[in-house]
Amino acid sequence: MKVVCDRAHLLDALTTAASVVAPRNTSPALACVKLTAKDGLLQIRSTDSEVAVSVCVPQVEVQKDGETLVPAEKLLQIVRASEDTTLTMELQGQALVLRGEDARYRIFGQDPKDFPRVPELPPSKTDFETTAESMRRLVARTLFATAMDTSRYAFNAVLIDRNGKQLRVVATDGRRLAVARGECSKGEGEFRAIVPTKTMNILNRLMGDPAAAVSVAREETRIQFRIGTGPDAAVLVSQLVEGTFPPFEDVIPKDHDKRISFDRDALGSAVRRAALLTNEESKGVRMSFGPETLVLRSRAPELGEAEITIPMEKYQGEPIEIGFNPSYLTDALKVVDPGEVLIELKAPNKPGVLRAGKEFTYVVMPVNLDPVG
Repeated sequence: MKVVCDRAHLLDALTTAASVVAPRNTSPALACVKLTAKDGLLQIRSTDSEVAVSVCVPQVEVQKDGETLVPAEKLLQIVRASEDTTLTMELQGQALVLRGEDARYRIFGQDPKDFPRVPELPPSKTDFETTAESMRRLVARTLFATAMDTSRYAFNAVLIDRNGKQLRVVATDGRRLAVARGECSKGEGEFRAIVPTKTMNILNRLMGDPAAAVSVAREETRIQFRIGTGPDAAVLVSQLVEGTFPPFEDVIPKDHDKRISFDRDALGSAVRRAALLTNEESKGVRMSFGPETLVLRSRAPELGEAEITIPMEKYQGEPIEIGFNPSYLTDALKVVDPGEVLIELKAPNKPGVLRAGKEFTYVVMPVNLDPVG
């Protein structure tokens, strides 16, 4: 094997592949990436036995076909540290020799036959198709609401739910719920899959070209994403989370009688400024709605107090005072488009809802506030 690579493109592909590799592996092969040079393409594969990715490196000159298995982290460190525009990689026996203008590295590899086989589903198995731009939007509007560490695996995952050509992506950590809606093509019947957060983060990395086609296929306990078309398409295969996703439709309130419209940026600015005087002990921001202004108050022992006032328009309902974790609000406001957002409320102890058109619904639980005084 001998290839000449554009270093920047090689680094990008290696970074994505290395993100799959688990820090600790029982098998040395799982700590490696498999490099395959064939038919003018350089393909990089990696897996942790639950998630597998295959990416091709653009702008490669394949001078000799071949394949090898080399430690992912060490190869990534070398390519990242290089200051060369192009790098040459050549297989010499079991070692991969990597050359730059003023550097030469010899990395000991392993037999590529030791790399686990990851069966890929053919394009004909596609359950539905969308664009990278659409899928990135759906993922961005939900992934932030997943739990970081929980024994309830469905909380550390997102639900992909399709009915015909209507597509929904849903995430929750038990204290908030994000539902993003979009459309897809080539979809018939129903499709539901609970996909690990790690997989969705890797998928985001692969969708750099907004115009690229993203085809999704499921087979029993596995899901596959193919980004792009042709032999250089990126492929991501993942085990699905077993079990049942929480009944999220039952969580979305339907009896709210207080509705307020805000400009996204104005509301976000007010929440961020009020959050400046909160800490771990007092995470909540007190929000007093109506009739013509929203007043946001925060206080933290030994720090001080804040009060932010912004005008309200189109307020419907009686005045209400309710507390929210400000980071939960700003997380949602970051991922919606500029323009008008709608907040719906019922009571101080009931969840609030933030909507951005028909494409995004966000449910957030209130927090208990200390009495004023």
